[in-house]
Amino acid sequence: MFFGGALQTLAAMLWWLVETVTRYGLAGHPIDWPVAPGATHGYLMIYGMFPFFILGFLMTTYPRWMNGREIPPQRYVPAFVLLMLGGAGFYAGLLVGRGVLLAATFATLSGWSVALYALLRVLLDAQHPDKRHPQIVFIALSMGWCGLFAYLVWLWGDNAAWLRFAIQGGLWLFLLPVFASVAHRMIPFFTSTALPHRLAARPYWAWWIMLAGGVAHGLLQLADAPAWLWLGDAPLAVAALYLTYAWGLRHSLRIPMLGVLHVGFAWLGLAMLLFAAQSFVLFLSRGATFIWGLAPLHALTIGCFATLLIGFGTRVTLGHSGLPLHADTPTKLMFAGMQLVALLRVLADILPTQAGHWLYFAAAVAWLACFAPWVWRHLPAYWRPRADGRSG
Repeated sequence: MFFGGALQTLAAMLWWLVETVTRYGLAGHPIDWPVAPGATHGYLMIYGMFPFFILGFLMTTYPRWMNGREIPPQRYVPAFVLLMLGGAGFYAGLLVGRGVLLAATFATLSGWSVALYALLRVLLDAQHPDKRHPQIVFIALSMGWCGLFAYLVWLWGDNAAWLRFAIQGGLWLFLLPVFASVAHRMIPFFTSTALPHRLAARPYWAWWIMLAGGVAHGLLQLADAPAWLWLGDAPLAVAALYLTYAWGLRHSLRIPMLGVLHVGFAWLGLAMLLFAAQSFVLFLSRGATFIWGLAPLHALTIGCFATLLIGFGTRVTLGHSGLPLHADTPTKLMFAGMQLVALLRVLADILPTQAGHWLYFAAAVAWLACFAPWVWRHLPAYWRPRADGRSG
């Protein structure tokens, strides 16, 4: 699964770079894609890249969270094959036509179904007194399946309501609860392990507030009520910022492999503050203008989601390939570079339009500059035997 995700980190952004430079006249001429570029970009980031890493992570940790049985190859291999076929087929569909896009999305949906069943068997069979995190994550993954199905229906019938649900549901009912839940489950554990003198608390009230705030945001977006988003965004921001403080962001920075997780989570609170402020301005002014455009969204998706992705992804890759859990200089530079990507993309929506075009380009190039070395270094680990000689 991480193999597929690593390739998608490059392919999805290479496509976006081509779209950006041609659309804004930086090079060549605009390309007439089978579907709107925004709908393509949303699909590739929500349903193309993140699920590979999420499912790969969960198929490893899900049984361990509940002392359940390991997922057998006959369940995870078909899921991987179908997801890879869907991923490759989607890019082919962008060149060939909408019919191929439909087939590719159906393949991805089928792979997602197989993966959901594999996780469901673990959830149902495991005898563990506390299944709260696995249950919420499974519900979020199911909502992601529904969002992907909505995208398939939109491709078939071109009804914008289905696309709206696919994008908003994918963000707020799938990705946010997954990342919030995994962070709430794992960051305190990693912190207490790496910094034994600090006991990282895991207050459940903050987790529930984050989940409720994310669902509220998603439902209000679907109801086309942006002026009321602050009702869910403000409590979510407060809960996330509280956890950032309680988990010891400042102390975690002494250990880069741990610090990147804390930094990624800190972006959640900052992003939701931006969302809340933007929504409250709309509420007070009764206007229809977003003062920061998509800046809060990219603070969330790049600053939080992508940073947590590379933090957990690097840790899992090193740990399961038998390599030391150590961030060397290139890894630290990549971590820092992703923060630059987030800042560039946020500024692109805040600064004047013409400057923003160049920042779109710079953010895409910086993303590739960070992930290309990461993929080059870590991709071989997914097919080589473990470095420490253990099985796997």
